Amino acid sequence: MIVITFFTHHSAQMTYKTLRSNSISSKMAPVPRELSSSCGSCVVADVDEIDLKFLDEDYEAVYKLSGKSYIKISSNE
Repeated sequence: MIVITFFTHHSAQMTYKTLRSNSISSKMAPVPRELSSSCGSCVVADVDEIDLKFLDEDYEAVYKLSGKSYIKISSNE
């Protein structure tokens, strides 16, 4: 599972729509407490990897859920 955080809610919505239109199972959700986010919304994708081309340019970070821990795999800071 991949968790993507964003600087703005609009970017989260745009990424969610792009993922769904490319048949990538995903959902909007509140950001897990373990992670910080500027807008409080994240997109959770039911995949092991994500191509960054599907993300809105205003994404904050991409995390992979490993057990009960989140591993940062990309950052846009």
